[in-house]
Amino acid sequence: MFSPIVTDYWLETFASEHPAAHDATFTVSVNADLSADRPAMLLHTADGVLRAVLTPSVANALGLPKLRPRNEAELRRALSNAGVAFHAPDNLFYFSRADLDALLADEPHPDVRQLSDADAELFARFQSEAPQQELDEAYVELDHWAVFGAFAHGRLVTAASVYPWGDARIADVGVLTLPEYRRRGRARAVVRALCRFAAQQGFEPQYRCRLDNHASRAVAEAAGLTHFGTWEAASSESPGT
Repeated sequence: MFSPIVTDYWLETFASEHPAAHDATFTVSVNADLSADRPAMLLHTADGVLRAVLTPSVANALGLPKLRPRNEAELRRALSNAGVAFHAPDNLFYFSRADLDALLADEPHPDVRQLSDADAELFARFQSEAPQQELDEAYVELDHWAVFGAFAHGRLVTAASVYPWGDARIADVGVLTLPEYRRRGRARAVVRALCRFAAQQGFEPQYRCRLDNHASRAVAEAAGLTHFGTWEAASSESPGT
């Protein structure tokens, strides 16, 4: 259903020649190449599989390979006992291959365009009018790889930006709409325009949002993205990292 760019990235990230636990729906891997910024990660995919990957130091803190967790509850208990703390989980969305083809055939929206440094003043005003917490969570910046915006009467009211996700051909999307302009389809239009641009450059668009951000999830689904799973990353300040 999804591009091999997406599936291969996650399978390789959570792969191990000698998994600490493995069955049809639960795997625990140790990966020495895992970034110290994310010393442990969990991935629940929509097919019901939980994959976990740990740095060797976190694995040692858990007592692996002597301790072999048999399920998610045992793994989470061991992680908690070792002091490994996770950031809030994110939903992950991608385009199916069929929906990506439809996206590439889209006509440009008349109120949406790509932004540049020439829009710095408009963008600064947009940031000043957006709720600070939402601005921090959306992580939309004018100096990202690509930025698109929607306008109302010459005013920037929705902005979305994208940047490459590590070394993968995946582009991570953030979007934010000013509160008084929501539920009018602008976020959908901007996300589709930005994702179309990323896909034309050979990247698979990735949309992330917190599990409790139902409005953001609605934008993803309206834009034609499909839920892939949920992802959790441990804090770099966790013990043993």
